[in-house]
Amino acid sequence: MTSLTTFAALIAAAVILVPLFKRAKLGTVLGYLAAGVLVGPFGFNRVGDPESLLHTAELGIVLLLFVIGLELQPSRLWALRRQVFGLGALQMVGCGAVIGAALAIGLGLSVKAGILLGWTLALSSTALVLPTLAERKELTTQYGRESFAILLFQDLSVIPLLALIPLLDVGLPKAGRNPLMGLVVLLGIVLVGRRVLHWMFVYVARFGSRELFTAAALLCALGLASLMEAVGLSMSLGAFVAGVLLADSEFRHELEATIDPFKGLLLGLFFMAVGMNANLDLLGSMPVRILSLAIGLLATKAAVLWLLRRLAPDGAGSARPLAFALAQGGEFAFVVFSMVEQGRLVPGRIADQLTLAVALSMALAPLLFLANDWLGRREAKRPVRAFDMLPTDPPTVVIAGFGRVGQVVGRVLMKQGVRFTAVDNDPEQIETVRRFGMQVYYGDAAHLALLESAHVGSAKVFVLAIDDVERSLQVAELVRRHYPKLTIIARARNRFHAYRLIDLGVTLQVRETLLSSIEIGRGVLGSLGVSEAEIAQTVARFVEADNRLLARQQAVYHDEQQLIQTSKEARAELASILDLERKQAVPAKAE
Repeated sequence: MTSLTTFAALIAAAVILVPLFKRAKLGTVLGYLAAGVLVGPFGFNRVGDPESLLHTAELGIVLLLFVIGLELQPSRLWALRRQVFGLGALQMVGCGAVIGAALAIGLGLSVKAGILLGWTLALSSTALVLPTLAERKELTTQYGRESFAILLFQDLSVIPLLALIPLLDVGLPKAGRNPLMGLVVLLGIVLVGRRVLHWMFVYVARFGSRELFTAAALLCALGLASLMEAVGLSMSLGAFVAGVLLADSEFRHELEATIDPFKGLLLGLFFMAVGMNANLDLLGSMPVRILSLAIGLLATKAAVLWLLRRLAPDGAGSARPLAFALAQGGEFAFVVFSMVEQGRLVPGRIADQLTLAVALSMALAPLLFLANDWLGRREAKRPVRAFDMLPTDPPTVVIAGFGRVGQVVGRVLMKQGVRFTAVDNDPEQIETVRRFGMQVYYGDAAHLALLESAHVGSAKVFVLAIDDVERSLQVAELVRRHYPKLTIIARARNRFHAYRLIDLGVTLQVRETLLSSIEIGRGVLGSLGVSEAEIAQTVARFVEADNRLLARQQAVYHDEQQLIQTSKEARAELASILDLERKQAVPAKAE
């Protein structure tokens, strides 16, 4: 078979299977693994030498580690230091120790092998977890943020793990390579590499050639990777260090955009090569052993992480979803097992079994997300927590919803010494806010009894800052019906939310992005040299025109054609006003 037909078969399998797996919410990684199995020796056998293809495709892991390194900005790590170095370290040490000890005892391996395997299997799949959380819109939840922090720590732990592999004499050592000398070279690169790489990209950027910049980016990642391999360390370690050295560079985003297509293609090829090299005969010959390893890995990691999170402060709400999200093995295990397969530390047959077990654990990971959803629905049917007792003194202001908008309003009122009562129906949010010394009460503003307990009738202003649009409208209708004279100032997610609030009689509302967008516009005009007076006039005209447009469109927003027409008319009107003002300003400037 020629190389052209080989790659054609790989691409065809990926194009067919990856979208199907993604649509089934099983993840692209599993799609690539399945594509590899399909064209490999246990499928249609369209690839003659899958092992050599695996070595070529390892460049995908090299570029992945480079991009991960680019994400590890010191400022970002410092902002997440408690979650990253607290939860992350607990997860790695706890899971690594338990898994390593279990494998060393159960499989009769050495302590060195137990350390390496425990460390490797404690890693979870960044390529599977983060896209899944993003698709489920759960990255901003407590367990989503904690999952990200733990995965970030795991990425950091790759550095010592990659350095440890040659020191443990995992593979067959090659002549002339001294791992200790490699560590000295690594230290030298860390000390001088940042400045050298910066100079290189400044020099390349002067020419304005995207092709040259792409070549420089690949040279940076692959060059340091080759250097690390030459001195006895891992190629992946070199690429990772290169990314970290450029994490604070002004070229970081351009580098990510440049490398990403190569990384995605080669990473997909790597997973297909892993699928081709997976020894499925093992699953047929020893199904109980392989399934036991996969399920044991999932159960052990989930149990240890659940216990550790429960013991940490405020961990009751996120312990189970966090444990389910990070229970699977990670794609980096494939890299380590491919390195140790022919080494002296771990027999090749055990490496094959663990590779297949990790792949199965990743295949089962989406089912854990579904299981967590099911358990969450069951918990939701249990008796709910009683609402908090509200203060007896009537407040001046009542704030419904104490998220990112309500908290800012509350802080402003605190500075002015205005008494307010804040209610929110998210227990986790309330506990988080209370840890920072702000008083907020658990309750649902959509209940009239709670509004009466909050003395809404005695308040002067009701701030409606609820994030969910439908609940916001429900509360607005309830407050307007029972407290018609109360001033309501509402947060509107967008124009349509504003239209519906106006329908309910809430005429004072602020669209979330309007004021921030106006301020950005002010900054842009100022950067272009426009005078302050002209900026103020332009912004005032825009706000006035936008308010008139909002009033006109509110009456016709149910009719899409009329809505489009009024938008066109408003743009033309604003353009004519600004054009007239510019023409009138020209003679004055000339004089």
